[in-house]
Amino acid sequence: MTDLFLAPERLADEEGGPLYIRLQTLIRGAISDGQLLPNAALPAEREMAASLGVSRVTVRKAIQGLVAEGVLRQRHGSGTFVSRSSGRVEQPLSRLTSFTEDMRSRGLVPTASWIERSVGMPTSAEAMILGLAPTDRVSRLHRLRLADNEPMAIERAVVPARMLPEPAIVEVSLYDALGAVGMRPVRAVQRLNAENVGSADAALLGIAPGSAALAIERISYLVDGRVVEFTRSLYRGDAYDFVAELNLTEASPR
Repeated sequence: MTDLFLAPERLADEEGGPLYIRLQTLIRGAISDGQLLPNAALPAEREMAASLGVSRVTVRKAIQGLVAEGVLRQRHGSGTFVSRSSGRVEQPLSRLTSFTEDMRSRGLVPTASWIERSVGMPTSAEAMILGLAPTDRVSRLHRLRLADNEPMAIERAVVPARMLPEPAIVEVSLYDALGAVGMRPVRAVQRLNAENVGSADAALLGIAPGSAALAIERISYLVDGRVVEFTRSLYRGDAYDFVAELNLTEASPR
């Protein structure tokens, strides 16, 4: 791959301007020409700088700009990769489904990288939302959600421990695990807002710190009205669109 586009003469052939802009154009061209395929790993910064005869600062600035655009993604400890070519995922707001169900319905393979699975005491806000007594405990399930190995969202879920006493039984789908014990939610209320991602979450999602994301709070209910789930999620703004279908009733003014 290095021989295909990481040559000093290729960089010199690009139109004038700052070196990092020319390097970005070179990388975009390699992607559009099929020299760099979706999910392909880029060489390390040091290797790219040496091959092109530029500084690592130039390489880093070019990569950070392409990551912010969504052309490239970074995975902490793994490197820089070409983003998937399948485009953004659209998530309807009118159906209560799990991340796993959403991805499978699109032909994508959902996986998770666990950040935390534990049982402990709730915060005061969690206790109020979940309707817990002072001595009640909660199961915490924090994980990075991926589709076809691409980071998509960070999900931090809290469930009353009496409804899910052993968080380790959750493998891929939380809703499947809740359904297995007769606690699958039937409705939910969601609140969405825009948020800039901090450095720690950005490293997990493979995006630049400060990138835009969709922050979502979901409170899910059982058929008898009890709250079974309180989840805070952070979705990559460059990979996810949330879509709502609106119907105009006959009595509505126009």
